[in-house]
Amino acid sequence: MIPLPVVHESSTPARVPTARAPADGAFPRRIYVETYGCQMNVHDSERLLGLMAQEGYAPTDVPDDADLIVINSCSVRDKAEHKLLSAAGLMKRFKRRRSDVIVALAGCVAQQEGQKLLDRAPHVDIVFGPDHIGRFPELVERVREAPGTRLAETEFFDRNGFTFPPLHAVETKVSAYVSVMKGCDKFCSFCVVPMTRGREVSRSHIEILEEVHTLVAAGAREIILLGQTVNSYGKKRTGGQIPFSELLLRVSEVVGVERIRFTSPHPADFTPDQIEAFRTIPKLCPHMHLPVQSGSTRVLSAMRRGYSRDQYLEVVDAFRSAVPEAALTTDIIVGFPTETESEFEETLTLLDRVQYTSAFSFAYSERPGTKALDLTPSVPEPERISRLHRLQDKQDSITKQHLVAMRGRTYPVLIEGPSKTDPTRSSGRTPHNRVVHVDGLFEPATIALVEILEAFNHSARGRVVES
Repeated sequence: MIPLPVVHESSTPARVPTARAPADGAFPRRIYVETYGCQMNVHDSERLLGLMAQEGYAPTDVPDDADLIVINSCSVRDKAEHKLLSAAGLMKRFKRRRSDVIVALAGCVAQQEGQKLLDRAPHVDIVFGPDHIGRFPELVERVREAPGTRLAETEFFDRNGFTFPPLHAVETKVSAYVSVMKGCDKFCSFCVVPMTRGREVSRSHIEILEEVHTLVAAGAREIILLGQTVNSYGKKRTGGQIPFSELLLRVSEVVGVERIRFTSPHPADFTPDQIEAFRTIPKLCPHMHLPVQSGSTRVLSAMRRGYSRDQYLEVVDAFRSAVPEAALTTDIIVGFPTETESEFEETLTLLDRVQYTSAFSFAYSERPGTKALDLTPSVPEPERISRLHRLQDKQDSITKQHLVAMRGRTYPVLIEGPSKTDPTRSSGRTPHNRVVHVDGLFEPATIALVEILEAFNHSARGRVVES
């Protein structure tokens, strides 16, 4: 499995659905959602908000105002269970003030721990896993109708005939995620995702395209196809799937879609037609997030990644051949059990070879139930941290070189909105997924031709020369 890049914690929904009045006339009830982890979790939270909007719940950024509090957890984080319980503990005071507040724990840690979380956190009412997102309104109603009811719903549904929860959003960001599949069949030795999100299952392409049309009608201009191993979409033809390359083409044909991305693919699942899609589909951005995890073939084998260093580089070279100026980003774990200093240095040389524009890097941390726990010797914690810092220093230097090379060049930038760091500027992304802060304020969804004037550590600044 490929862990999707971890994003910052956020309690602000990416989409704000409109709540309808509940049947009992109490309007509006409010829901607070705190999200940890990857884009898949962010997307799940958006669906929760949309589903609950249909039940009369409006989103709030203030937990003290909420009638329903949801913490969407991530198992990729170190000490994930402890951190979830700590976050849930902070919500206890709201329950003390108002006994009718419902507290729910969602996500991968909730799936993994289930009933144990209810036992350890008496103020929590509902624990549910990702398969049960579509049932969440029903679970909330059961608790509301019978105060004192506590529910743990973590069994996986049968993958044959599995249905994805519907999208109920009327507003959207310029860039919108569309889940094309869920679960994972890879069983990497460091990862719990197959145990927390279940086995791989793909959506019908018709359902996906209908959602794309809905999002475009609501204002989206960039569509990001989302899956744990997104390019394995359709390998299991359980009903309505098409090859992933054909899905990309179909999405590109939707009027109003300006850009397409996907995350995260698995290197071992790439096929020639998927690489060729970058050459033949103009709307498919020249950027790919291609997790490698290690630059050592032996460590990759211990991780059960299913490819060697050379096989990974074959995919990189094929991609670069199809799109010479393409940008590559990645995920890397350092300090994996049994990793030697020389094997870590192989990862450093891979950075030189590939020249990633950025990398999400992590020091290895143990996950209960994974095969990596059986591997010895382990790398001491101080050495893991030291290797992480060395790798990040090297990648930061490479990232800065990429950004400096942008100076004086012009790029089409999709404006996403005002800059978070400077209210006099707009912020957007190039087709290569590089963040650019643009002098002046421009309407979101505008694609502006921007000359790059200045490079920072992880972004650039420019001025519009044509919009």
